[in-house]
Amino acid sequence: MRFLAVACGVLLILFVLWDAFETIVLPRRVSRRFRLTRIFYVLTWGPWRALGLRRRQGNPRENFLSIFGPLSLILLLVIWALALVFGFALLHWGLGTRLVAPRGLGGFEADLYFSGTTLVTLGLGDIVPSTASARLLTFIESGTGFGFLALVVGYLPTLSQAFSRRETNIALLDARAGSPPTAAELIRRHAGDDHGQSLGELLHDWDVWSADLLETHISFPVLAYYRSQHDNQSWVAGLTTVLDVCALIIAGVEEGPVRSARLTFAMARHAVADMSQIFRLKPKSFPSNRLPAGDLARLREAMASAGLPLKEGAEVEERLERIVRMYDPYVQALSQHLLMPLPAWVPPVGAKDNWQTTA
Repeated sequence: MRFLAVACGVLLILFVLWDAFETIVLPRRVSRRFRLTRIFYVLTWGPWRALGLRRRQGNPRENFLSIFGPLSLILLLVIWALALVFGFALLHWGLGTRLVAPRGLGGFEADLYFSGTTLVTLGLGDIVPSTASARLLTFIESGTGFGFLALVVGYLPTLSQAFSRRETNIALLDARAGSPPTAAELIRRHAGDDHGQSLGELLHDWDVWSADLLETHISFPVLAYYRSQHDNQSWVAGLTTVLDVCALIIAGVEEGPVRSARLTFAMARHAVADMSQIFRLKPKSFPSNRLPAGDLARLREAMASAGLPLKEGAEVEERLERIVRMYDPYVQALSQHLLMPLPAWVPPVGAKDNWQTTA
């Protein structure tokens, strides 16, 4: 029995430490299915998402869903810590660690209490090891706890910085593409006498932003659950809007910044495809329903008035649909999974930006 406890304790400690290493330190996507972190998010996001769907759409739903990201991170850290405490307690009990403990405290309860105070380096001194092997195990556990705390302290600022970088460009879309952002509004506000130069510069910024999002959100997938400040903004909606603009320019805008659009499209499409793989989402294999015929006509009018007309003809429309199908299944899957609505192609009549409606 004690040998089994030692084996289980060692396996649990190694399992938790390796999971923490892959989540916090390893800057690469982990494809292994059986992971404590993955199991935790599968078991927690589903019920949280279901509860969110029961709330009224808008601020009530967004306020509830916005809690999940930070709260899940705290709960995950607590689970790691508790698992390490229990694993070292199994080691102490299995190895028969001799402890000098207060009267009334003994057995596995004493080992569990001693393991907890040692891992968090509390050092109350009310219970101490009395043998050399016990002191060695205590030293290893306290070092593990100190290293675990250091990783957590370094992990949180990294997440905060990555989230801030992501949200900066999303917030800038308020004045550049409307609230919520749309492809027609983004083109209208950036096209002009410069033949799309300002639009090309914006697409270049989003090319870099997409690469940064791909790197940070693959390394730290929990960031995908962090939501934007306003309920009509999200990283999924912002990325989809930029992909829509790139698709229009590539499909049939001769005077537009075609080269910038192609580069940005490649990077942004890479980001949405890889993020879908992170959550193991199956792309929705159906035609895009976000651009009905009426909206396409309004979109053509908006682009023509902005000086970047979309060419006429069935060939252009077929090319546009083909390009949209390259990314729309992925953003549809991300939108449904994360409950982040996708943007329209054209804004509703009379829509106002967030900065125009803030009290």
